[in-house]
Amino acid sequence: MANDIYQDIATRIGGVSGFAFGIVDKNGVVIASTNKEEIDENREYILDMFAEGVSPLIREGVTYGFESFEGVMDYAVYVHGDNHEAFSIAKMALVTVETLRMYQDEKYDRNSFIKNVVLENILPGDVYARAREVRMKTDSRRVALLIRIDIPVGSMVVVDAIQALFPDNQKDFIFSLSQQDLVLIKEVTPEVTQRDMEKLASAIIDVLAGEHYINSVVGIGTIISNISELATSFREAQAALEVGKVFDTERSIVSYNNLGIARLIYQLPTTLCDMFLKEVFKIGSVESLDQETLFTIQRFFENNLNVSETSRGLFVHRNTLVYRLEKIKKLTGLDLRQFDHAIVFKVALMVKKYLDVKPEIY
Repeated sequence: MANDIYQDIATRIGGVSGFAFGIVDKNGVVIASTNKEEIDENREYILDMFAEGVSPLIREGVTYGFESFEGVMDYAVYVHGDNHEAFSIAKMALVTVETLRMYQDEKYDRNSFIKNVVLENILPGDVYARAREVRMKTDSRRVALLIRIDIPVGSMVVVDAIQALFPDNQKDFIFSLSQQDLVLIKEVTPEVTQRDMEKLASAIIDVLAGEHYINSVVGIGTIISNISELATSFREAQAALEVGKVFDTERSIVSYNNLGIARLIYQLPTTLCDMFLKEVFKIGSVESLDQETLFTIQRFFENNLNVSETSRGLFVHRNTLVYRLEKIKKLTGLDLRQFDHAIVFKVALMVKKYLDVKPEIY
């Protein structure tokens, strides 16, 4: 925190209290005082007083208060006076200085700034002004990755592991949302593609699994070119994980750009999804399809509606497969050998899967 801010605190406290007041840094140098002549004085003896472990401490008509960090004096305040009022002023001054320091540290901390932008805790109109305060470029290309681990562990373990992969903390930022969710904001060069980001996500997964025995999945948002769009990239990474959880349960890396029709379905209100299913399928028709039939349908789609290829892959006679397709047509009214019917059936199955995970009808 700049010394002029400390001086403003000293002036205000001294003016309100009527006592001469000063602030000393961790090296024992006076950095602010109501008496300008005391500024820059070396008072190393205050460090020895701090070692006594009493705060505030009254000595020779002056009351001293100390603030420490990990056993080392961080700063001290002093009030010219040795009565109860001076003692109380010293205690309140410590609280005032520490509160302002915490505010300033957060205000000028890039990681906190990025986190607040991502979580939309800063008004859009204030983003650029705050970015200038922390001296951060607003037009760099960045992307959000949401990393979800399978077990709740100390977040710092995972943060440290990922930080080792991206040591440039002036460009890449990592913070935890919970014990299982972490966010990586990665600055990328113009030639970096979405495919490159998937390779990077794979490296993260490999490190967590290989060195810490932690399984993880990664959702990737789109690459953005303006810092105000970071929240959008983060929401896309969230959506990628949620959609992947429904439609691509086997995938450990899910990119928002590659979600296809699943993304559209996930964004639809459940009421519309339910109406669509009722229009496509007769009541109970889908539920009547056994696992063998559903597996047959899956293989039929994977083989691009080719009866011969599907029958060979399933090791069944062609006529057996045709019989199964006829059975499906009779139950649902859809002939999967017709392209239009197959599309409707495919989408309807995805919608049903979505509703099975999110059954609420709003």
